Amino acid sequence: MSLQSVREFFVARNLDIPIIELEVSTATVALAAEAHGVEPGRIAKTLSFRLGDGSTILLVASGDMRIDNKKFKQAFGKGKMLSAEEVVQLTGHPVGGVCPFGLAQPLPIYLDKSLQKFDEVLPAAGAIHSAVRITPAQLAAVTNGSWVDVC
Repeated sequence: MSLQSVREFFVARNLDIPIIELEVSTATVALAAEAHGVEPGRIAKTLSFRLGDGSTILLVASGDMRIDNKKFKQAFGKGKMLSAEEVVQLTGHPVGGVCPFGLAQPLPIYLDKSLQKFDEVLPAAGAIHSAVRITPAQLAAVTNGSWVDVC
């Protein structure tokens, strides 16, 4: 259970980060922004990529930003987004609920600088109706994420 793995991740690290569970889907940036009453940029979307060397990374970016292919190539080389099935297998989270917490296996996590313009962002929490409110600095600390500029 993906939401449970996020809960366990927070407990194991002694983090007091409440998980917000809603009755409505937050599986897309637009749905999440509406449900939480925030601008789309505050939704921290987690994208999964397979790089040219075969490794997999997670990239968390502001919901209103797009990947800049040139910047991505400069930072990581070639990359391809994973299929929905691969995402579930590697992260343990369903598409629409993917987050950098409670992963099925350790993966490198990168945070796009687009998140830094906000005092608080809302990544999903392992389910298509869940999220957490977290500062970008805390997100980096909790996930051991590295900052990049690829949007």
